[in-house]
Amino acid sequence: MDHNIYSIVTPEIIELSKISKEADIIEQELFTKYDVKRGLRDQNGKGVLTGLTHISDVRATKIVGDHIEPDYGTLTYRGINVKDLCNGLGDKRINGFEESTYLLLFGELPNKQQLDQFCEILGYYRSLPTSFVRDIIMKAPSKDMMNTLSRSVLTLYSYDDFADDVSLPNVLRQCLQLISLFPMLSIYGYQAYKHYHDGQSLIIHRPNKKLSAAQNILHLLRPDSKYSELEAQILDICLVLHMEHGGGNNSSFTTHVVTSSLTDTYSVIAAAIGSLKGPRHGGANIKVVQMFDDIKEHISDWDDEDEIKAYLNKILEGEAFDKQGLIYGVGHAIYSKSDPRAEVLKSYVGKLAIEKGLEKEYALYSKVEKLAPLVISEHRKMYKGVCINVDFYSGLVYHMLDLPLELYTPIFAMARISGWSAHRMEELANNGKIIRPAYKTLCVDREYSPLDKR
Repeated sequence: MDHNIYSIVTPEIIELSKISKEADIIEQELFTKYDVKRGLRDQNGKGVLTGLTHISDVRATKIVGDHIEPDYGTLTYRGINVKDLCNGLGDKRINGFEESTYLLLFGELPNKQQLDQFCEILGYYRSLPTSFVRDIIMKAPSKDMMNTLSRSVLTLYSYDDFADDVSLPNVLRQCLQLISLFPMLSIYGYQAYKHYHDGQSLIIHRPNKKLSAAQNILHLLRPDSKYSELEAQILDICLVLHMEHGGGNNSSFTTHVVTSSLTDTYSVIAAAIGSLKGPRHGGANIKVVQMFDDIKEHISDWDDEDEIKAYLNKILEGEAFDKQGLIYGVGHAIYSKSDPRAEVLKSYVGKLAIEKGLEKEYALYSKVEKLAPLVISEHRKMYKGVCINVDFYSGLVYHMLDLPLELYTPIFAMARISGWSAHRMEELANNGKIIRPAYKTLCVDREYSPLDKR
């Protein structure tokens, strides 16, 4: 059989898709007429309240008198400011991911003994079933590492004797195993793809149970397993900043929705991975790096703000880059004046740029950071302010760390699995109803027509 049958869109399919689209289009004014909050948000970007959570909080407004005004963004994990979490690590510790994971799951920061024990547990689970790499990861490797990760997670169901047990102790065990295994599943999948499709050497390192998550990522990925202390520290900070962002973000909300059906942990996490994969969610930092590659190619003087601004205008008008009219890494559904994650990350980027000799590139990012909000405000009606988001600098950090583009979104998943796990535990602990919002039908009742009369 010709395998292209699985890839080719035939003329017949194109025509059927046009018919399908005509049947599905909904007039935009009807959303206003029926007061439908598209995307579960109002026109100011405020989310519709659909749940309660202890896990984290995302704030971007303040009350002034009797009205609400935009404010500098704040992100807290279990009530603790994420900036304080990152600052508390200092210049030496590189286990912020483990410490913050403990906080998200159990509600309090661990003391040294608790943290050491928790790291030991994660290290213990940092091992795949016998022959899993050979039988699962090495076979039919996908060009998309998020799909590889999802497939691997679903396959782990078959190795779990208590896969469908949704008691809290069992689910916690499953979550801790997945938190530990995500770096291996993603990086081994990448190594397999580069070997079988690009002809590169196949290098599979065993994880080191004594290393942190950030250290293991660099150890597993690099042929010589070498990395600097600053590289591991900044990657650890990236994991902390990406691991949680409220119950309303698309993948965490997906976690709550699918968990509420009482399905198994592997199905829930695979669904969350599918959500995160999208370019409107976890895939955004890839678009930022690609956009900057395009900017560097088309701008002759990286110091000329007028030339930079003119090209940003072309991007926004859909005349340059991917013709979508978007300046990637700028703007957020909630934050308007600042994204605290971007602020933390920027404070480290300068140090890494110096170590890597990329000061000029960092300076270009800084100029775009300043100019892009101005360009956007000149073109579009703004209901709230606009600022850079975490994706703006995370892509640059990954580029400076020599991480392959294919792993940008999986690294996001390696962090966010901690938040997903916390939200799954919270949903199960409260034994809520299955999540089922309402959709208003626009159908008009009509009679069935026999085939010979159509």
